[in-house]
Amino acid sequence: MRISRLLNWICVLSLTASAVASAADRPNILWFVVDDMSPSFGCYGETLIQTPAVDRLAAEGTKFTRAYITAPVCSACRSALITGMYQTTIGAHHHRSGRGELKIHLPPDVHPVPVLFQQAGYYTCIGSGLPGMDHRGMPVGNGKKKGAGARFGKTDYNFEWDPAMYDSPDWAGHGDKPFFMQVQLHGGKLREGTPEARAAFKERVIAELGSATDPAKVSLPPYYPGDDVIREDWALYLDAARMTDLHVGRVMQRLEKEGLLDNTLIIFMTDHGIS
Repeated sequence: MRISRLLNWICVLSLTASAVASAADRPNILWFVVDDMSPSFGCYGETLIQTPAVDRLAAEGTKFTRAYITAPVCSACRSALITGMYQTTIGAHHHRSGRGELKIHLPPDVHPVPVLFQQAGYYTCIGSGLPGMDHRGMPVGNGKKKGAGARFGKTDYNFEWDPAMYDSPDWAGHGDKPFFMQVQLHGGKLREGTPEARAAFKERVIAELGSATDPAKVSLPPYYPGDDVIREDWALYLDAARMTDLHVGRVMQRLEKEGLLDNTLIIFMTDHGIS
C-alpha cells in the first residue's frame, strides 16, 4: 500500500498549475495541524508514551528532523503557513494583530493556500476530520463556540480573509472533486485551563486510553527545574500527545474505511512547539 506523507510548497504550486487534470489524476491532500506541541512521539525518540498513528506516518513516509518555524506563537505562525509568506512581509508578525480597528489586508498577489486549491478545482475544508467531533475530539457543542463559527477548525490568521475559501468543515461533500482538508487539533492546549479542567482531561485520558502518564516517570528537559508541579504538567502534556495520536489514528481509519487512504497525501505538523 502506497501512502505518501509530505508535500512541499513547490508541489502545491505544481498542483495548482494542473487544474485541468481530472480528479482521478490528483490526490486528496490532508494536513494535520496541531496546536502547541513539540515532536513528543515515539518516532522522534519519546519512550514514555505510545503514539502508533503518528509513528505509522513516519514509518511509511518521510520524517523531518530539522523543521523550523518563523514565529513562536499561533497567529503569526499560522499566518505564514497559510500564505507561504514571511510574517514581516505581510505585516502579520504581531500576535493577534489585525483584530481591532486596524485591519491587515494581504497584497493583491498573495493568496491563502485554500484559495489556490479552489482555483485548481479542489474541494477545500477545515475541521476535525471526524463528523460530530470538534478539534478536541469532543462532541460538537461542548465548547464555547456557537453558531457557524463552531463548524470550522482553528484559523487564527492576522489578516482579513474570506470564509468562502473553505467550502465545508469536512470532506464528506467533495463529490467528484479531490479535497484539501485541514484537520485542526487542540494538541498541547488540551491540558490547559483551570485545575478542574485539567482534572477532567486526565479522567478523559484514563477513560479513552486506560491510564494517565505517571509524573514520577517523567524525564524533564535539562532546562526545566525538577519540580513536581512541572512534572505533573509535563505528564499531562504527554497525555495530550497521546490523545492527539488517537485522533490522528481515527481519521486515518475513516480514510481507509471510505477507500480514500491510498489516494491521500498526508502531512502531520504542529504550528509551533510546546507552550
